[in-house]
Amino acid sequence: MRADVHQVADGTYLVHGSHTNWVILKDGDAVTLVDTGYPGDRARLLASLAEVGGSPAAVTAVLITHAHNDHLGSAEHLRAAHGVPVLLHEAEVPHARREFLHQVSVGTVLRNGLRPGVLPWALRALRSGGTAHVPVAAPEAFPRPGPLDLPGRPVPVHTPGHTGGHCAFHLPDAGVLISGDALVSGHPTSRTTGPQLLPDMFHHERARAVASLDVLAGLAGDLLLPGHGPAHRGPIRDAALRARERAL
Repeated sequence: MRADVHQVADGTYLVHGSHTNWVILKDGDAVTLVDTGYPGDRARLLASLAEVGGSPAAVTAVLITHAHNDHLGSAEHLRAAHGVPVLLHEAEVPHARREFLHQVSVGTVLRNGLRPGVLPWALRALRSGGTAHVPVAAPEAFPRPGPLDLPGRPVPVHTPGHTGGHCAFHLPDAGVLISGDALVSGHPTSRTTGPQLLPDMFHHERARAVASLDVLAGLAGDLLLPGHGPAHRGPIRDAALRARERAL
């Protein structure tokens, strides 16, 4: 299955999965993988690594923005089959182990089923493994504050609200923000395009999600790589403030 891979900066690739994005950061032969798509995206995920000249064996770590199924889908496969460490914010580690689940429930989706795009999205999500049980057996917290010693030198930025331990990843030297679901540029259940929060039903604590946009607005850069939607070019501050205006 061919992956939809876009090189957006030197050594930086945004990949569009079935409904979710992931990011590949490449330095020589070594790779950092940020998120992994749905469980059903595994063939696309492996194809995307091959397309940029990588492989599962070249992945030094999987960084997870948050432990929803559409971002966590193949993390345990890479850990168990290839020994790749899976790293998250400390508050998200028990979520990845599935000690609890901060994910939109089937009941909430059904209650929102009359909203445009919700039911078609839900059916596609189910087919992709949206309700599958995909815990990570041994997730690890980031070892220390500041840049991680991995390809791309990503800096974790705690942005709670969508989940309690949601993290974006800032690449200050490249001017790139990998924002996960703290700030997106589109979604099948949204009628809006451009920088925005996901619809309310997806957030564990919406007020904190709105507040986290202020954290993102303080980051320098001009390329946003979201968990959903296309890459967005322009000042990260402007994108975050635009999403905040739309959310209020």
